[in-house]
Amino acid sequence: MAEAHSAVAFSFAITHEGFDINYDQEVLNLVWNSGVRSWKKRLARARNGIRNGVYPAHIQSLWLITAIAIGLHFSGFSVPFDLVHRVLVHLPSNTVNWQMTACFIAALFVWLSICFTMRYTLKLLLMYKGWMYESRAPGSKVSLKTKIWAAFVKILSSWNTPGLYSFQGSLPRLPVPSLHDTMQRYLRSVRPLLDDENYTRMERLASDFENTIGKKLQWYLTLKSWWATNYVSDWWEEYVYLRGRSPLIINSNFYGTDAIFMNLTNNQAARAANVIYLLLGFRRLIERQELQPIMVQGMIPLCSWQYERTFNTVRVPGLETDRIVHYRDSNHIVVLHKGCYYKVVIYFKGRILRPCEIQIQIEEILNSKASPLTGEMHLAALTTMNRSKWAEIRNAHFARGVNRVSLNLIESSAFVLSLDDEPYEFDLERPECLDKFGKTLLHGNGYNRWFDKSFTVCVGKNGRLGFNAEHTWYDESGNTKGIPEFQPPLPIRLNWDLTVLQPQIEEATLDATKLINDVDLRILVHNEYGKGFMKKCRLSPDAYIQMALQLAYYRDAGRFSLTYEASMTRLFREGRTETVRPCTIESSAWVKSMEDKNSTNEERIKLLRKACDRHQLGYQDAMCGRGIDRHLFCLYVVSKYLEVDSPFLNEVLSEPWRLSTSQTPHGQTPKMDLKKHPNCISAGGGFGPVADDGYGVSYIIAGENLIFFHISAKLNCKQTDVHRFGNNICKALADIRIAFEEHFKNKTTQLETNSINGAASTQKNNAK
Repeated sequence: MAEAHSAVAFSFAITHEGFDINYDQEVLNLVWNSGVRSWKKRLARARNGIRNGVYPAHIQSLWLITAIAIGLHFSGFSVPFDLVHRVLVHLPSNTVNWQMTACFIAALFVWLSICFTMRYTLKLLLMYKGWMYESRAPGSKVSLKTKIWAAFVKILSSWNTPGLYSFQGSLPRLPVPSLHDTMQRYLRSVRPLLDDENYTRMERLASDFENTIGKKLQWYLTLKSWWATNYVSDWWEEYVYLRGRSPLIINSNFYGTDAIFMNLTNNQAARAANVIYLLLGFRRLIERQELQPIMVQGMIPLCSWQYERTFNTVRVPGLETDRIVHYRDSNHIVVLHKGCYYKVVIYFKGRILRPCEIQIQIEEILNSKASPLTGEMHLAALTTMNRSKWAEIRNAHFARGVNRVSLNLIESSAFVLSLDDEPYEFDLERPECLDKFGKTLLHGNGYNRWFDKSFTVCVGKNGRLGFNAEHTWYDESGNTKGIPEFQPPLPIRLNWDLTVLQPQIEEATLDATKLINDVDLRILVHNEYGKGFMKKCRLSPDAYIQMALQLAYYRDAGRFSLTYEASMTRLFREGRTETVRPCTIESSAWVKSMEDKNSTNEERIKLLRKACDRHQLGYQDAMCGRGIDRHLFCLYVVSKYLEVDSPFLNEVLSEPWRLSTSQTPHGQTPKMDLKKHPNCISAGGGFGPVADDGYGVSYIIAGENLIFFHISAKLNCKQTDVHRFGNNICKALADIRIAFEEHFKNKTTQLETNSINGAASTQKNNAK
């Protein structure tokens, strides 16, 4: 009852003495400030909406055109197309004020015409993708067509400083590839995986599909591409992610590591406070659209659509399909520590709390002697369950009362922060420390991460986490800098009634533990060489590593396998990802040459270059909307809607990805100069294996001489072993290096021989 009374901010009663009004001024101030902040955001969104709608034109140019129109009209000159007089005819009178109004309306019409002309001109220019296929190697020539195109794009995109979403209206739609081209690319991609008999059978299936039902499915897909913003994204999100019933833990979630070469502070509260403050600052940049969009080569924008759901977002479980809920505003985060949940208010007295003030809140939680309520310790394990089971439990036990209130506080929070009781350690001499670090971030203990949230920040007892921060945020003792201006609001403990849920929570905990115990993870630190040597070989670092992975997998499994590499399609509006298939005819030929003792070193180098060129072409096709797998996936969705069975699509969509790979990019934004702060580089992140008998491999090219590989596999599979595969990756990279060093040595020797022969010939001719 005491808690209920303290929660009432306003009460009204009629007594024998008249009206009795009681209110809590502090709470009403919070309500007032929340409303003011909300209206400020609405006004900012409206202003940004106008700015983005007219980009690349500038809204201030409207006043310039209005001034020109007024000047021309009152000087006796006719505005183009006599717009002022045409408007004036429809106005009540011909007074000076109405003439000014007519001038403004005419100027507005001219201004909007210019805006839309510039916008659609930029959209037409961004449809050109020829620049992607031109070499950017030193000394290579750029075509005149691309030079002219780049000049126009540069002029239009630099006309006005863009906001985060300014280019959204100018980005082209993702095109539907030709059905015939996709069939040919698919058959080429599976050729090294099939023997002659099975390849002939697949050719027949593809031909039958292309010449029969495929034409009808393609027509419907083309119709959708005209109507929808992106013909892939909504179906991909719905059917690949939201309709998936498997647990999110390991199967869907991924992790990211800290800047492992830096130890900013050992103070857990200070590090947590700073990362909270930095993330809230990043959220503020997104909300105000002050974050600059990522620009390829400084002028070609990438889609910024995904930024919107970074914060204040949760995946809500459903009986058949989940849904993503994004809250427009959130003034709190939720902190999880020792099985207890706390609401931490991050706005107070009209501003975001400072790091030194947030540290006080975190220390309050760390020093708390509170113990978890019945069932609270393992509560988060429910988010690791089969999605339909979790939905049933959520609907039955979290739809009303205290559980509903507390669950809503978690789901509507900006993000969740977990204060772990164990340190996150890294030591190059003890690689098992980094492996444990990765496993802790990937799944924790199964109940100290809220997997439904867009992300959970994990902070170890020694202050390490998954995000970077500057040294200047801490004083000599490792605390945050600054002096608090006031006592920040204390964390509020969330309340639960979970007694009847004990059996379900215990079941979820056991299931999560089984999943965790079946996953093995190795984080391989390759510091023998990095992208510096790869560039010396005049090869794309990504293609170089993908070929090394092909060689490593062949040595590990004794066969080739369908390989997945994630590529982005963010050159198009609402673009997400596409699949690159690194296992090609060329890559398999090179791998076989590496295993063939009769192959010469020069033959191997030549085949490797061909394989890398083919991989680059596949990557470029994927980025330009000419990929294979998203097109086939959407054709499959259409076939299901039409209730038409396709043996070809059924077989294609059921093929296992035994080697699933992804490169973690870094340095995409100017927020951190890694050249000035090389130790700020993260070790990247990783994910679980896609196939039960396969590997998940994520890698980050961390520097000129450093690469991190995150390798995962299932322990119950006898065919896979993350440590063996890691050793095979190291051996593959070493063998490629040896081959190129021999190649360079032979080339140098040949040049010296030619030079000597040339000098001898010159001397002989002079003697004659």
